[in-house]
Amino acid sequence: MRHGGEREFREEAESFKEQGNAYYIKKDYSEAFNYYTKAIDMCPKNASYYGNRAATLMMLSRHREALEDSQQAVRLDDTFMKGHLREGKCHLSLGNAMAASRCFHRVLELEPDNSQAQQEVKNADSVLEYEKMAEIGFEKHDFRMVVFCMDRALESASACHRFKVLKAECLAMLGRYPEAQSVASDILRMDATNGDALYVRGLCLYYEDCIDKAVQFFVQALRMAPDHEKARLACRNAKALKAKKEDGNQAFKDGNYDAAYELYSEALTIDPNNIKTNAKLFCNRGTVGSKLKKIDQAIEDCTKAVKLDETYIKAYLRRAQCYMDKEEYDEAVRDYEKVYQTEKTKEHKHLLKNAQLELKKSKRKDYYKVLGVDKNATEDEIKKAYRKRALMHHPDRHSSASAEIQKEEEKKFKEVGEAFTVLSDPKKKSRYDSGHDLEDDTGNMGDFDANNIFKAFFGGGGGQGYSFEANQCMYTNSCRKQQYFF
Repeated sequence: MRHGGEREFREEAESFKEQGNAYYIKKDYSEAFNYYTKAIDMCPKNASYYGNRAATLMMLSRHREALEDSQQAVRLDDTFMKGHLREGKCHLSLGNAMAASRCFHRVLELEPDNSQAQQEVKNADSVLEYEKMAEIGFEKHDFRMVVFCMDRALESASACHRFKVLKAECLAMLGRYPEAQSVASDILRMDATNGDALYVRGLCLYYEDCIDKAVQFFVQALRMAPDHEKARLACRNAKALKAKKEDGNQAFKDGNYDAAYELYSEALTIDPNNIKTNAKLFCNRGTVGSKLKKIDQAIEDCTKAVKLDETYIKAYLRRAQCYMDKEEYDEAVRDYEKVYQTEKTKEHKHLLKNAQLELKKSKRKDYYKVLGVDKNATEDEIKKAYRKRALMHHPDRHSSASAEIQKEEEKKFKEVGEAFTVLSDPKKKSRYDSGHDLEDDTGNMGDFDANNIFKAFFGGGGGQGYSFEANQCMYTNSCRKQQYFF
């Protein structure tokens, strides 16, 4: 026999094992592995050699190979307690808690007081419990619960790709894409053909609205695992979402707003979980709604967009413009402030200042509304409006009314005079339109006399002014013919 017989083989194998032990103590696990392998080559029927190499492989995080060595060890010697213990640990590290539990119970059959095995049984039971809780959580879409359970399970099952993938998938569903990508990438570094990890990488890209890249990962996942239903569904949704969104964009560019509105609405039904893409779709539909003069609907869509993605500047800008169109300036200012705090650009500053100006103007008396004219009214239109409103609210006309009505009409008469005083004076009108406080100007607005304005307008002065009482009958009979409007 080679080396002078079987005894020499055993002695040499033992020498290799001792050298392996020495390297193992030094934590040089690669060299320890090499010497244990030499020992096995010399004596392939020795269970302890496989047990030792399994321990080394576990330290090298090569758990599947360690499992094979442990199983071989107990096949050679079913009473090899350490072999059963290591097999159980490998099963548990790989996430097979039931198989692990069987191994640990076998250890307890051989050595009932083995405290390590007793603790490992508890660990295996905990992993099984966390698996069940995670399954229930996933069905209820309680993804935070699933992440929590998988984190706890991975404390014992550190090499379980299944648990890691489930955690990564739930992180993606929670919008924690960098964390999900990191977990999936770690798996792919160890196993580039892992279909589940490829699916999660695609899922993250899909939810970040990188649809073309996402489809590539889904296709790759299906190539590695043709029966991967999640990857198949996600791939189909990604393609459908992209096509529908692009059709909506084209319809919008073509000015076909009704069609664009419908297409965006259809796209929003494809995948409610795709938060980022759906935020864009809501904003796009809001833009279309504003074009269709559906301002309230547009505001609602933009609100849905920012609820999905609170960093979505475009949605805030669109909603703010809709508020401006509705003259709801408080809300517009709030949105523009949010935008400017996020992106301090000149354009955003200008939009905010404009909204603040309109808000300030909206809190003053609206002289255009008092006279019942448009903001672009001509000088003649302003004069005609004053004639009409001044005669309508003149106190003399309401002398027989109740005290309450007289007081109200007198107030309106004064407001009409104020409005005319400002809007008939080009300088005052310009300052008013620019949002300036006219009360800061020389001559406080509260000091003027509405009756004097009325008399001056109707050719008064020196007692020759308009007498409402003398012309009451004429007004009554002829006002509808605009007797006093020319």
